[in-house]
Amino acid sequence: MSDLIVIGGGIIGMLTARELAVAGRRVKLLERGRTGEESSWAGGGILSPLYPWRYEAPITRLARWSQQHYAALAEELLTETGVDPEYTASGLLMLGLEADELGQGHDWAAENGYHIERVRSRELPGIQPGLGAFAGDALWMPDIAQVRNPRLVRALRRSIDALGVRVLEQRPADELMVRAGEVVGVRSGTAEYLAQQVVVCGGAWSEQLAQTAGCSVGVYPVKGQMLLYRAEPGLLRRIVLADSRYAIPRRDGHILLGSTMEDAGFDKTTTGAAREALQAAAERILPALGRYPLVKQWAGLRPGRARGIPCISAHPQIGGLFVNAGHFRNGVVTGLASARLMADLILGREPILDPAEFAL
Repeated sequence: MSDLIVIGGGIIGMLTARELAVAGRRVKLLERGRTGEESSWAGGGILSPLYPWRYEAPITRLARWSQQHYAALAEELLTETGVDPEYTASGLLMLGLEADELGQGHDWAAENGYHIERVRSRELPGIQPGLGAFAGDALWMPDIAQVRNPRLVRALRRSIDALGVRVLEQRPADELMVRAGEVVGVRSGTAEYLAQQVVVCGGAWSEQLAQTAGCSVGVYPVKGQMLLYRAEPGLLRRIVLADSRYAIPRRDGHILLGSTMEDAGFDKTTTGAAREALQAAAERILPALGRYPLVKQWAGLRPGRARGIPCISAHPQIGGLFVNAGHFRNGVVTGLASARLMADLILGREPILDPAEFAL
């Protein structure tokens, strides 16, 4: 019997397993497909919520803690595994904002200790040349970084393997096994995996699993489609956000463009309409992208939850059951703090943040 089972091999699950393994726990991780190949792979890797002042304070607190520790994590993973997550301080430039948003952004930054600058349109080429025309002033957050999330999940997998976490892929968790008000393990097909504690980190699939134990965690899938361009290194140097679309530069010149927000259940089919809308957004942000090849389109399923606040909590009625799910589109930026807080609760340590804000 393992001390503990983590269900879900995305960024949230692997970071949680890593925290617990470092603390000396014997961890088994069950993944329905292959580790890191769902929303953790599909997202953009921006280490900030988009329009961060639009989110409630608990999201800011999670993001802030993670942002303060991500550079060190990337360095640790590179040293441990030889895989560079490509932590890069690209900065975040937000275009086309209304006057009230400009004010809200400044007030939020002052209250929460972030560096933000108001930029006139004539000053934009000094930050990022070649941008399209957008009315009004912009907001610039030079300290915002990104990671290349496919490389991050690869590094996390190597790290937890080295720490002795037993990873079982192609093992969908079909049922939480509960007896006399206590979780005792997980059933996958005809196999039963026993453990004293279970952590649900199943992303968009967390609600389905929770219902097998007669409870709800309020998580639902939100589809997002993305595009990838192959361009020259340096064509885009900054993360640029405009009209709720974003362009993200990678070190090798690739540029990601995202993302749609669709209520489509668990359907991950890509569509021509989304491609056309995202291409139009890409060429509005950076007109030169019209000259570069579009090399890939894909879709992922974000784990949505009311108010966008994840559940990071012990279950109040089922002993030994924990949930770390519902991060919506902020799983990468809040994942590091979420994993640390989850481990704090499981291990009985002083929590890094007030857990009441994320309680089930």
